[in-house]
Amino acid sequence: MAQATAPASIGNSEFDRDTAVSRRGPGVFDATLSEGWTIINAVNGGYLLALAGRALAEELPHSDPFSITAHYLTASRPGPAEIRTETIRTGRTLSTGAASLVQYDAQGAPVERLRVLASYGNLDTLDPEVRTSAKPPALPPVEQCLGSDDAPDGKVIPGSNAITERLLLKLDPATIGWAVGQPSGKGETRAWFGLADGRDADPLSLLLAVDALPPTAFDLGLMGWMPTVELTVHVRHRPAPGPLRVAITTRNLAHGFLEEDAEVWDSADRLVAQSRQLARVVQPR
Repeated sequence: MAQATAPASIGNSEFDRDTAVSRRGPGVFDATLSEGWTIINAVNGGYLLALAGRALAEELPHSDPFSITAHYLTASRPGPAEIRTETIRTGRTLSTGAASLVQYDAQGAPVERLRVLASYGNLDTLDPEVRTSAKPPALPPVEQCLGSDDAPDGKVIPGSNAITERLLLKLDPATIGWAVGQPSGKGETRAWFGLADGRDADPLSLLLAVDALPPTAFDLGLMGWMPTVELTVHVRHRPAPGPLRVAITTRNLAHGFLEEDAEVWDSADRLVAQSRQLARVVQPR
């Protein structure tokens, strides 16, 4: 795993460069899906959501995602992409928009990869009152947690994992027994999370954080591919500087599908994002 460097300012980090969009015309943006955010051969779903989320932030009068839902239609591949956005409604507090991420096949036909519906607002103008029974996950100190550089072959997950070079991901040892053939069976994953270049989290990078940990299915003893079918993220606060803590659980695997519930906590012990996704479990043949 890459070593942390001096903090990168937002706008100059690898994440920002790789989620950059360029307006081609009304409601149409060009983008490039970087192979640096792949797991095996798949482009990470959280990265794709952040890229679509950035296009919506450019299109809508509000810049912060409050609630964003994506349906993953076909597998994305590194390379050129087009994001088509639509403003559905604008208001004083919230704006609603939709986005589609499209790539073109070898014959030049458009193939929709991702469809998004989202509500955007301004996190800085929200009522500061918080009433919650939620508590931050109990994680060991970061130096007692494990990353890909602690694995014997330098990889937490077998195969090519370019995304791990862009993350500072330190997993709770209690949730990583699957890496040595001893999954707990609880369906839990917890980790410290950050970007390898030191960039602090913002609302768009939270869309990546909820989908960047190893699948909870690994903790159930299932080591196949887990493509996301649907992912909804609620952003609750603008995160404070410093590392994030991410806790993900699953309670029900049925008929080859499972749900994952994620919580993301910042360095100020605030619940800054929540998500639920439906994923498909594809077992090796």
